[in-house]
Amino acid sequence: MRASRFSVVAIAVGAVAVLAGCAAGAGADAGDDGGDVTAPVTLQVAAVTSPMTDVVEAAAEAIEDGYEIELVEVADYITANTILNDGDVYANFSQHEPYMQSFNEGNNGSLVAVQPVYNFVIAFYSKSLTDIADLPAGATIAIPDDPSNTGRALKLLAAEGIVTLDPAVDPYDATVDDIVENPKQVEFLQVPISSLNAAYEEADLVFQWPSHIAALGLNPQDDGLLTELDETFALNLVVGGDDASSEATAALTRAFTSDAVREVIESNETIEVAF
Repeated sequence: MRASRFSVVAIAVGAVAVLAGCAAGAGADAGDDGGDVTAPVTLQVAAVTSPMTDVVEAAAEAIEDGYEIELVEVADYITANTILNDGDVYANFSQHEPYMQSFNEGNNGSLVAVQPVYNFVIAFYSKSLTDIADLPAGATIAIPDDPSNTGRALKLLAAEGIVTLDPAVDPYDATVDDIVENPKQVEFLQVPISSLNAAYEEADLVFQWPSHIAALGLNPQDDGLLTELDETFALNLVVGGDDASSEATAALTRAFTSDAVREVIESNETIEVAF
């Protein structure tokens, strides 16, 4: 077995500029050692947290000769998309396609989802409740503030009968303004995904991704009061539009659908293979 060609770069939210000018560009050579052997092309891939970072590491083990993967750890999903849209990394692995589309619409972006990699179970959690039937009148429900995850959260609440959405609105696009019936008069707190764990301490019910709620020692299978797995929200490998059909992207896609990646996904009960 050949040695792994893998390295990690970590950046903070306010340090995006560090990448400018120093990241390996799309398809750029990593360097020349002066010998006859061409250095591999470095493909920087941004990711936020485990298991996303775990998948990138596994893909780095599996990437074919001629390429290497460098993981760029970022603090949030907006940063992951901003640095990709600016060309400071080659790809990211941090989002589902609806979230990416919302980013493109709001930021004149040209990002493209090229490969679904895993599906994940989403859930609502509560510090005070053990049964969703006990949700009190006037309860505070914390949900994400981005459009795609707002719709997903409200759709799940509507399926449970906690709210009713306007039937003329696509539930995936729903906002709190599209709620036509709210029998318990619940109130909504909308915050970024990265802030929902903090909301868990105060709100009666909190929507959260499994990759984040794990920091509180919780998981959807054991602790979720409402759960859902929807293939619409499979986590995707994403690249810039100009690179969607490149040889480098094809190599990256093969790495992200390799047996090494499959093994990582199958070892985590909160996610399932999507390829």
